[in-house]
Amino acid sequence: MKAFTACPLDCYDACSIVYNEGALQASKDGHTQGFLCPHMNHFEKFETIQKPRYKGEEISLEKALDLLKGMLRASEPSSVLHYRGHGNFGLMQAVSDHFFASFGATLTDGNLCDGAGEAGIIQGRGSNKNMPLFEIAKSEVVIIWGRNPHTTSSHLLPLFKDKKIIVIDPLKTKIAKIADLHIQIKPHGDLELAMLMSRFLHIENGTDEAYLKECASEYEEFYELTQSVRIKATLDDIGVTLGQIGKLLEFVREKKVAIVCGVGIQKYADGADVMRAIDAFAVYLGLFGKEGCGVAYLGNSKENISSPFFTKAARVSKVNTDFSKFATVFIQGANPLSQMPDTLRVQESLNAVKNVVYFGLYENETSERADLIIPAKSFLHKEDIRTSYSHNAMLPMRKVAASVHGISEYDLSAYLCAAFDIALKSEEEYLNHFKAYGIEKMDGSLYVEGREEIPYAEGFDTDDGEFCFLDAIESNQENDGKLFLLTSKSPRSLNSQFKREKYVYLHSSHGVAEDESVCISSVNGELRLQVRHNDDLREDCVLIYSGTSGLNNLTSSKHSLEGKNAIYQENKVEIKK
Repeated sequence: MKAFTACPLDCYDACSIVYNEGALQASKDGHTQGFLCPHMNHFEKFETIQKPRYKGEEISLEKALDLLKGMLRASEPSSVLHYRGHGNFGLMQAVSDHFFASFGATLTDGNLCDGAGEAGIIQGRGSNKNMPLFEIAKSEVVIIWGRNPHTTSSHLLPLFKDKKIIVIDPLKTKIAKIADLHIQIKPHGDLELAMLMSRFLHIENGTDEAYLKECASEYEEFYELTQSVRIKATLDDIGVTLGQIGKLLEFVREKKVAIVCGVGIQKYADGADVMRAIDAFAVYLGLFGKEGCGVAYLGNSKENISSPFFTKAARVSKVNTDFSKFATVFIQGANPLSQMPDTLRVQESLNAVKNVVYFGLYENETSERADLIIPAKSFLHKEDIRTSYSHNAMLPMRKVAASVHGISEYDLSAYLCAAFDIALKSEEEYLNHFKAYGIEKMDGSLYVEGREEIPYAEGFDTDDGEFCFLDAIESNQENDGKLFLLTSKSPRSLNSQFKREKYVYLHSSHGVAEDESVCISSVNGELRLQVRHNDDLREDCVLIYSGTSGLNNLTSSKHSLEGKNAIYQENKVEIKK
């Protein structure tokens, strides 16, 4: 018998799923378009944690919950940390925040993924409203800037049909190989490129002057700022030619243009400025508030939705958490011993914690360290509802199968709330609360009410309704002879979930043989991996896919200047045989 649910994964696409007698199938309607990604196609093949463990020995779920209760009773609330990942976009995931915040524990703040870019978007536009997927379908030209849709958002690919495609990326990705123009830019050159694109657009009278006068009246001042970027020296440094910029401007002039951005372009200290400069180029073209035009990044998945959960609490950085300050650390749906930057520091910090509790689906570096392991239920075995950061659909995640293993986030929180006399409404009440923010369309699909199909059609959400341009920048030009570390998403894994990579990828010009073991080192640490050749890389780059064990030995736990974001791409390395 068929039942309908939705994918829980941290992905732009947020697909609708048909559960048919144990098999996962794609919905043929809407944005899912009849196909699923490799992760969902093989979801049932990845073994999940079945039984709780304490100090390495299997125990019953009842015993595990009792132990957790005892750990919390023995700890001062202020000495308890709740570290929750955001890889599952079910809205009910935050019910555990409600318990821990009400208990008096510390929660986390900041972001490992997209916070710097969002900060820059909000500084310029006043809010972070994303360009919905099907507006991209109406465009004539698509600029894919630092995003690899074949890996991270495959449901975009059918929307690119019969369009002019421009790719800006240090890696010659699949989409770059079939693009009309590929600019193989040096990492961290995106800010300067965006500034020069705006500058030449202004010089060539290609701006939408009427739009600028109405919605961005300080555009002349921004043009003066673009003049501070030295043309020849900058282009030589970032690996771009005047001809490439000229061709790009020729393609976009007086066209419906969608700029589709990935998160890698903003994983730098000045990541907010990068996104704001790209937005400024879009403003110069007059792309906002028009059909088939705009900038697609990651929107706020909870836009227009009010949380029913209590979440007021003391908070510490998610990027450089000092776990050693806490007696009990409850880690939910996260793998900080792999995915947090500066792994060696994280390991030392976490080893000083008396009680480490891991609540999740899969075994990983963090579950290996944990004292108490409580298995979670998968999305197939519980009720939830999700929204997306790439489209406006609201997707019910129905319980489509039963499982005797694990416990849901709601049931775990209900147990703890009862144990510590904290008020909690029924699961049905919370689900109905979220569903009340949806509006049903003619085809029966549910969308978040009040979201703009064409964002910023009535102007920007700043105080004066106008776009706020950058007023200063710092040069990123640096030549120390080291290699840029790229930490792209793997087509076979989602960070540290599923089939993880185990190689370092180098351009063959480095003279290192395939399968040769090399030491990759940075100022933070080192690791040893076998080499695979990839001549789609720039020669000054090293690619180690996100989720590769030991990768974050190499990365810094510094924050971006805005948005409290991890700056994974701002790390340079050396290779030694």
